[in-house]
Amino acid sequence: MANLEKTLREIHKVLRATWRCYDVDTEHCDKAGVGDAVRQRALCTDLTIVGPALLNETSLGPLVINGSLFDTGKPVLVVPEGAEATLSPRRVLVGWDSRVEASRSVREALDLLSGAEEVRVAVVDPEATCTGNGAEPGADIAAYLTRHGARVWVDRLASRGKPVATVLAQHAIDTSADVIVMGAYGSRRLRERLFGSVTRWIVGKPPLPLFLAR
Repeated sequence: MANLEKTLREIHKVLRATWRCYDVDTEHCDKAGVGDAVRQRALCTDLTIVGPALLNETSLGPLVINGSLFDTGKPVLVVPEGAEATLSPRRVLVGWDSRVEASRSVREALDLLSGAEEVRVAVVDPEATCTGNGAEPGADIAAYLTRHGARVWVDRLASRGKPVATVLAQHAIDTSADVIVMGAYGSRRLRERLFGSVTRWIVGKPPLPLFLAR
């Protein structure tokens, strides 16, 4: 409780200096109530930010992801140690696979994408089909983003046997991306696995925020 009060005072101090309208709330509950506490607040927000402290907290991190991302459908910005949490990135990488979750992530990040100097839509091992990816994989979502004022390039990447997440992470590094936007996949049973995958993906890589939606 003492640590919670100390953190509360520090947050108030930071926010007062911004001269913005704000509200700070705290919750001291047992582990079983964490998801519900987060869900209740996330329902009335635009975005939940998960910082490095929670990424290193394997007992609480999945509960926060569940309560905010999966239980509300609202997006989450995962910010690892050393990364800058910005909603005005210069370069953005979009992981695209023509699935509903990817579409929602793009829609939720639309303001962020339309304001960026460069948006790279990355499709890994794409197959041209009449449905799904279409005749030119990535072209449809690129056109959608262009209509909203984004400056878009489509990158078709070969995995060469590597996991898609690894390919996207490396391409983000190669293109000097400031943030990755992608869909979050997983049933209720796979949620903790998603958190673990995101954490392992970030660890050992240059610090890069990850914008997730489902």
